Amino acid sequence: MAKWDQRDPRWIVEVRPDGTNVNNWHWVEKNATTWSKNKITELLCGLVIQDDEYFCEITEVTKLEGEATANNRKAKLIFFYEWDIKADWSGKLKSDSTKYKGKLDVPNLSEENDEEDLDVNVSVEDSSNTAYKVKEFMRCEGTKIIQKQLGEYIKCLKEEYSQGIILPTKDNQLGVGEQKTSSGQNLAKQEMNRAINGIQGDIPHDINDIPCKTLKVKEDFICSVEDLYRALTTRELMSAFTNSEVVCETDPPGNFSLYSGFVTGQFLELVPSKKIVQKWRLKSWPEGHYSEVTIELDSNGDTTTMNLTQKNVPEKEFDNTQDGWSRHYWARIKQIFGYGAQLF
Repeated sequence: MAKWDQRDPRWIVEVRPDGTNVNNWHWVEKNATTWSKNKITELLCGLVIQDDEYFCEITEVTKLEGEATANNRKAKLIFFYEWDIKADWSGKLKSDSTKYKGKLDVPNLSEENDEEDLDVNVSVEDSSNTAYKVKEFMRCEGTKIIQKQLGEYIKCLKEEYSQGIILPTKDNQLGVGEQKTSSGQNLAKQEMNRAINGIQGDIPHDINDIPCKTLKVKEDFICSVEDLYRALTTRELMSAFTNSEVVCETDPPGNFSLYSGFVTGQFLELVPSKKIVQKWRLKSWPEGHYSEVTIELDSNGDTTTMNLTQKNVPEKEFDNTQDGWSRHYWARIKQIFGYGAQLF
């Protein structure tokens, strides 16, 4: 029992603008499930695992079941998360164009397991000897990279998503979860991204020092030129074929963001039903590096021909970028809107 005039500080109301949860004493829970699904998908979808001989990529996260919460009790942060993750992947020898498809799953992503203890199970559909070699590369090298990516999810959950959950007191203007990211943490992120994407050595001081190539693509669609233009410039239609939240500001220079921020850039020029010019990058590219994408549309009656020219694609990301356009843009647009070849 407290002595006379010696008050328990837990019960003293501090000067707070909102007057709630004094001294952070009460339990506060913040649902992180939706944020976690977007973050895990962003970290895994399109992830490339490669060396001089092999090229593998996670093409789609097919299952993401579980939940996550961030909690504050007595000014202490507590995190609960449990996820069952399944994904599709493809891979090939760099000396051969034949691609092999497979599946992977991570059944035990939870607070009970450290990053290096996460299980990554990998399988391949083909039974050939080459397919087995590609699968083994994905299992051995891919496991380490996937573990690092999911470790990044855990780090972001604790450092970014927890912001604001511990409220400021009169003597502590920032809660534990609101501390600014240090330059050391930013450097660590850069190092991790470079390691994952096979970028060796220091980040170039001059962005022009990055070896680049130009990508050219021609694709035919069974639709009017107006329909294809709308699919590439309308937020609702872009959200439909990407199955993700989309930012689309079409008043140049307007920003755009697809696949939970994995693809970002700006519209530089728009000529309705004729031409689209974009400043464009993948999140996995070297920091600050953008390409220039020019999409030209030609009407052929009931069909439309799309010609894409993309300048300044990082050489190490060229195959990944080319495959990404094919799989995540053109194939998805044809599938979702029915603009592909008709089957009889």
